[in-house]
This record gives sequence, C-alpha cells and structure tokens, in this order.
Amino acid sequence: MIIPTLNRARKVVRAVSSVLEQTFKDFEIIVVDDGSDDGTTELLEQFGDGIMYLRNGKTLGVSAARNRAIKASEAPLIAFLDSDDYWLPQKLKVQTDFFRNNPDAVACQTDEVWVRKGRRVNPMKKHIKPSGDIFEDSLRLCLVSPSAVILRRSLLDEVGIFDEEFPVCEDYDLWLRIGCLYPIWLIKDKFVIKEGGHDDQLSSSIKGMDRFRIRSMLKLLDMGGLNTAQIKAVQKELSVKCHIYGMGCLKRGKSEEGEYYLNLPEKIHANISL
Repeated sequence: MIIPTLNRARKVVRAVSSVLEQTFKDFEIIVVDDGSDDGTTELLEQFGDGIMYLRNGKTLGVSAARNRAIKASEAPLIAFLDSDDYWLPQKLKVQTDFFRNNPDAVACQTDEVWVRKGRRVNPMKKHIKPSGDIFEDSLRLCLVSPSAVILRRSLLDEVGIFDEEFPVCEDYDLWLRIGCLYPIWLIKDKFVIKEGGHDDQLSSSIKGMDRFRIRSMLKLLDMGGLNTAQIKAVQKELSVKCHIYGMGCLKRGKSEEGEYYLNLPEKIHANISL
C-alpha cells in the first residue's frame, strides 16, 4: 500500500500506524516523501524495516509520488492512503475478502467518515458514493477516494497510472479511465477517517480546478473506445464545466481564455460523429 506525503510528519506517522494496526497483515507499506523539510525522515525511522521509505530530492507532485511507489511495488493489489487520512483496523481484511469472493472485480472502495477542522460532518447528497457503473455520476465530481480504494495491479497496467501533468484532479482523471471500462464497487462500511479543511490541501491552494476536469474529459474523447451513451454524457458535462469555467474567466477579465472555453464544446461536438 502506498502513502505519499509532503510536510505532514506527525500525520504520516498516524497514517502508517493505522496500516500496521490492520487485522490483515500480508501487505507492504511504501511511503514516498515528496521533498519534506519538516522532520518527516527522522520520525519515520521509528518504523524501521516495517516500511519502504522513498524520498524525492525535490517536490514532484502527488501523482509522481504515487507512481514511483506503484513501480516499486510487486503486490497484486494496490491500495492508497493520503497522509492526512487514516484507516480503521478492519479495512484491508474486508476489501481483500471482497476481491477473493469476487474474482472478476478490479476495483472497490469503502465508505468513509469525513472530518473537517476537527469536527465530523456529513457529506452532501451529491457526494454519496455510488457502486458499480459509476462513470456518468463521476463526470460531475470525484466520487472515489484514494484513501478508500483498492485496485488490482493488472488494471493499472491496462489503463495507465496517474497523469503527472495534473497538479490536482489526478484521481478524477484515473477514476474516469477506469470507470468507463469497469465497475467500481462500494463497500458501505466506513473504514476511512478522511480529514479535510486544512490549508495544505492541494484543493485549497489551486484555483480553477474545473479546467483539469475539462482536460481529463478531452483526454477520454481523444483516446476513443467510449460507447455512444458515454460520449453523450461526456459532451453534456463538458458543456456544463466549460460554461462555468469560461464565465468565471470573463468575470476575472480573462476574455481570451473565457471565450476559448465557452466555444470549446461546440468545436468538440463538431469533430465527433456518433
């Protein structure tokens, strides 16, 4: 299982500890330190040979960190855990049991508890995770949590790993590449404590995230292989996101960028024959 981290020394210790406390024990832990300067290296020394510790000499981004660990791992199942989240002890057992009982499944996630600024909160209706064919639902917003999902390695060999050109929405991009081909199943038990609302989250530091979701949908259309219903769903959501982002650009005085995004759906539609 894979934990990327950057300047979250104490939280990454908590994350690693939550993996070591799993009732299922047949796993490897790979921590990729993406250039921390807060004592992360020293604090992780307490785990000794219990983890594989990889350190990037400079910050390369969460996608590069996860990809480095994927390449270093030999496990048939790949799990991720963001360094500010942690697991409850039954998580790995329940999911590995799921894969054993469902040999055709390639991806599953559990539900999670949301904590914002130290307080438990309930997700809005739009954030409730579906199960099975989640592709169309996932176009609007990301409905798979990296800390909750486990994937078969063979799946990543097929669809590719994280796109390192995405500073954010890299998970949205990967889930769409998976979801257009395979079901992503939900185990409804809450085995992940997902923390949010803090300033070091990428979603807090990068504005205009919809442009990366738009880029991801354009990639899907370019790669081909979508069925007619999927193409129509992508075009519909692309129009919505381009309008929202384009109008936002106009309001901020970025007229050229705004016009580009406002006109983009029509250009895409003209080049696709259903």
